[in-house]
Amino acid sequence: MGRTIPSFRISSVIEEKEWKSFRNSLDKSDRKIFDQMFSLVHLYNSASSNTAKPIRIQPIVMSIIFHHYKQLAKLAKGFKKKRSNCKSTRASIAIMSVERLLIRDTREFLICCLA
Repeated sequence: MGRTIPSFRISSVIEEKEWKSFRNSLDKSDRKIFDQMFSLVHLYNSASSNTAKPIRIQPIVMSIIFHHYKQLAKLAKGFKKKRSNCKSTRASIAIMSVERLLIRDTREFLICCLA
């Protein structure tokens, strides 16, 4: 039997090509960042292929959000470690403030993306 929906790996390449005009309108430095962002999708090809969603952009966006969430969680863990090792009260308070902002902004971003 033939597939009615192409594999996710192929679909993600097609989707990336459809975003080419947007990419080309970005500054050179932003193009590099855009390419890096889209390359994150390939890390989660196997998970995305199991979604079987005909709308290609959904698993692509979820892959990017998930990867960034993992990085933010790692940063938050690093902040907690620095805070516990910090001897200065001022520095500890500054680290806590950054940590709270990071968590709040991440939560708001995820709510906007998943709404």
